[in-house]
Amino acid sequence: MRFRGVGAVVLALLLGACSNVQRAPAPEASLTPRDKKLLANAPYQKVQPLEIYQRSIVDYAGTQKPGTIVVDTDKKYLYLVENNGKAIRYGVTVGEEGLAFRGEAKVGRKAEWPTWTPTPEIKQRIAGVPDFVGPGPHNPMGARALYLYQGNKDTLFRIHGTNQPEYIGQAISSGCIRMLNEDVIDLYSRVPQGAEVVVL
Repeated sequence: MRFRGVGAVVLALLLGACSNVQRAPAPEASLTPRDKKLLANAPYQKVQPLEIYQRSIVDYAGTQKPGTIVVDTDKKYLYLVENNGKAIRYGVTVGEEGLAFRGEAKVGRKAEWPTWTPTPEIKQRIAGVPDFVGPGPHNPMGARALYLYQGNKDTLFRIHGTNQPEYIGQAISSGCIRMLNEDVIDLYSRVPQGAEVVVL
């Protein structure tokens, strides 16, 4: 699989570590009344990630056009490239070694409060996983999901919310990119279907 401009992406991510960082919590304006109701009654402990994984506005020197999502799985960051050399940086949970997606894709589909149907591989690896989980804050997919496609093919990898916020900044998922529900709602509101995604 070809990585266009990956060197520039890596350089940008390295520069991001020592650039200006402005903490910027996800704006509540992107929350719908349904979001507020469901998140207020979430059946998980509301844990804030370490400060380095909290939503921030950072300098970005890569060549990707605004609107591109860049995921740095090593550093556990997701960047949404913006204009004027800036990006929104979110802390994420990434896939365990050998399970994570790498390469380029597009957002082929978007869903609010998605359902979850575990793949046979997930059911084989994790005992007791149900066949289906309906929408809501109890669902491992969380509040939003961006489905990653290559061409017309669903890669089965997602960028989605989580019911385990305590794991932001770690590599423990079955391959998907997990975000705080408030963060994935913010990202979802900014990213159209068809947006480009680069996962390092």
